[in-house]
Amino acid sequence: MTTPDALLGERRQLTNLAYRLLGSLAEAEDVVQETYARWYAMSPARREAVNAPGAWLTTVAGRICLNLLGSARMRRETYVGEWIPEPLPEQAGWRPADPADRITLDESVSMAFLVVLEAMTPAERVAFVLHDVFCHSFAEVAEIVGRTPAACRQLASSARRRVRAARAPVSPTARQAGIVRDFKQAWEAQDIEALLGLLDPGATAIADGGGNAVTFVRPIEGAEAIARAWVELSGRLRGTTTVLERTVNGQPGLVARQDGVIVTVFAFEIADEKIKHIWAVRNPEKLRLWTTA
Repeated sequence: MTTPDALLGERRQLTNLAYRLLGSLAEAEDVVQETYARWYAMSPARREAVNAPGAWLTTVAGRICLNLLGSARMRRETYVGEWIPEPLPEQAGWRPADPADRITLDESVSMAFLVVLEAMTPAERVAFVLHDVFCHSFAEVAEIVGRTPAACRQLASSARRRVRAARAPVSPTARQAGIVRDFKQAWEAQDIEALLGLLDPGATAIADGGGNAVTFVRPIEGAEAIARAWVELSGRLRGTTTVLERTVNGQPGLVARQDGVIVTVFAFEIADEKIKHIWAVRNPEKLRLWTTA
């Protein structure tokens, strides 16, 4: 017999899975709630007949996510400006319970990884995350995706190629933190030359305001354009905003705090000692976890 504590103990794993599949902790929490609602909607006899409740919960959560991913694509076509996954602060509770799993799962929650996932089809994303990140067999994945194990293997393989093509040599975390700190100091000093020295020549900056906050609508491309944009931004924010170093999705990042409220979260992808991507999230609906960060 499955105890309530054991059943609720699956919540962290389900939330971890759903966040990686959807890129939104709010939606992930809704998925987990719906999953448990379906479990308790069954009769006691039916629940007792489930041999592996954890696997049952994962299957249901995976199917709900798969359905949501299809509708999410339509919603994001009407989203104002660029859509960036919801950033997570250090204490958001996304970390796996088992320290042995942290390296793999922490990498899979980085903003760069989540952005790559966004380019996949819903089926590719589900098959890849379940198999490559959470180590489910293709037979188990097939139960969720509704395809054969062989087809799921192909989906995961296709997704893996996308990840490999996008992956750049990642700098050690300590070095990343130093580069982000140098970027912050150069930004505050309005030092264009120093900023140029930290940015990859082909760097891009993308902002997400969701129509709820003022920001640049289109991506900024090229180190010089980014450096000038950030210097201009520094001039407008001087005296009203404090920039702080914070962990964003397990990686070194920055936040901008205004009147005690965090109004922007900056995530970075750093490779070969240079900043290749900057993601700036300003949509307040995506910053609810940062109010006390």
